[in-house]
Amino acid sequence: MASRGEGKLRVIGGQWRSRLVEFDPASGVRPTPDRVRQTLFDWLAPRIEGARCLDLFAGSGALGIEALSRGAGSCCFVEEGHRQANAIRNALLLLHAQHAEVVELDAIYYLDQTWHRYDLVFLDPPYGKGLLERALAELPRALKPQGSHVYLEWPEGKQPELPAGYSLVREKQAGQVCFALATYQHPGKS
Repeated sequence: MASRGEGKLRVIGGQWRSRLVEFDPASGVRPTPDRVRQTLFDWLAPRIEGARCLDLFAGSGALGIEALSRGAGSCCFVEEGHRQANAIRNALLLLHAQHAEVVELDAIYYLDQTWHRYDLVFLDPPYGKGLLERALAELPRALKPQGSHVYLEWPEGKQPELPAGYSLVREKQAGQVCFALATYQHPGKS
């Protein structure tokens, strides 16, 4: 298999399968590995069609782009880094993606300010900064009341403590990356 080069990732499924997307490797972005994305989207197959998605800490945009490629109804990419946000915008233009927006803001601030409600949220923040835990605490206000799913990714040996209301549905490890799919139950809902 030919190398795709530094700063490029491959869409692994859906309408844009095998298309290459560029990202800014100098910004420290670490795209979710292909086999992790494949497993995640196998888990999400019955839920992805028409879903309203949020790719928080978007980085390369790999997860949101993969979701759109597989039939998600829309995706909001939240990325604080200017160069990386522009790379996501360029990728979306290249793919002629519709129903996608890139918001250049701090992810936690976005959660505090948004009035949108999402079916599916991808959480893969920079490691070692406590951002996953902070995002999980703030996220419920951005989740639809029923049926929302949250993807989490963390380094081996650093499993986050889930706040009340979250339940892991699936969990797996690939190399030094651990990942899971969780649901959230709003208080008073059953």
